[in-house]
Parts: sequence; structure tokens; C-alpha cells
Amino acid sequence: MTITILITDDHPIVRDGLRGIFTGEPDFEVVGEAANGQEAVTLAESLRPDVVLMDLRMPGHDGVSAIRELTKRKNPARILVLTTYDTDSDVLPAIEAGATGYLLKDSPREELFRGVRAAARGEAVLSPAVASRIMGQMRAPAQEPLSQREIEVLALIARGSTNKEAAKKLFISEATVKTHLLHAYAKLGVKDRAAAVATAFERGLLRG
Repeated sequence: MTITILITDDHPIVRDGLRGIFTGEPDFEVVGEAANGQEAVTLAESLRPDVVLMDLRMPGHDGVSAIRELTKRKNPARILVLTTYDTDSDVLPAIEAGATGYLLKDSPREELFRGVRAAARGEAVLSPAVASRIMGQMRAPAQEPLSQREIEVLALIARGSTNKEAAKKLFISEATVKTHLLHAYAKLGVKDRAAAVATAFERGLLRG
């Protein structure tokens, strides 16, 4: 049985590379390519592939929006995320939107093949790194989320602002900035500004 694949990625070189990889395997057929989420939805509706390989961060219509739209339309294609990002803010929304699996672009070729075959059968697929992250979350005590204001303060600190400068930009007192930072430290389980910023980036709360 041939598994038909729709490749979605905004980088032509990546699409070409993936097409080349799958062309050499007798049980795969690439039936289309999309450069963004909207194209992926349109082509998935017309081509009805078995598996959609979906990048996440693309200009315009991103991967999660496309996954959500295909799920809403009850499209039968299995959606396998293939991306470079493994932060909580990328993994969980994609899975919650309806993705069958989540692999990283540095996955070995054979792991990618196994993932596509498993996704086509309707099986959940997770790269080892992503599986470890999710298992770690399940074992760890529930983390209290940062407030929007705490994230705004951390974002300014990450860009080099002092407490005084952050206070001025947010129109709050310097003491309030310190209070937000202390709350953020406690929630992130860290003891200083540098660790707070690093942890916030690691969890996908801040963007580079």
C-alpha cells in the first residue's frame, strides 16, 4: 500500500529535500507541496493525502492554525508535525489542535519513515526529545503560569532593561517591577534574573 504525502514547509530547499528522501522509498508518494498553512488546507482538501507533514512556524497561516482548520473540516489526513521547535508552547498547541504526531527535523531518516508509516495507521508519534519533555511535565508538580504582566517585565529584562527602565516603559513603579520579578522567580523555580530569562525562553514564554 502506497502512503500519499503532502509536504508543508515555507522553505523550498526543505521541501525539495523531503521530496527527495521520500521519492527513493517504494511505499511513499509525495502528491503535493504547500508553502504555508492556508495552502496546506486547500491542497489537503483537494488531494486527500494519507499524511500531511506540517511545519509550525510559517508566514501568514501557521501550522497550528492549519491543523485546527483541517480537524474542524474532519479531513481524514493524519497530520505529522515536522519542525525544529520542541518548546512547550509549540508541542502542546499542535497536539491539542489535532496533530497525530510530532517529530523534529533533525530526526534520522529511518525515524521519519517509521513516523509517517505509524501516522498513516493512526498511531501517535512523538520524537524521543518531545516524549521526554511531555513525560517530565507529567511527573513534575503543576506549574503556576506567569501572568501577562510578569511576561512583559521578563521580556524587557531580556532586552537589557533595568528595573527602573522597565518601570518607566510599563508605567508602573520600580517596586512593582521587583514584585513581578520575585513572583516570576518563584513560579519558574529560579533565583535570579538571568536564570528567569533563560527558563522563560526554554519554556517558550519569550521569543528570541
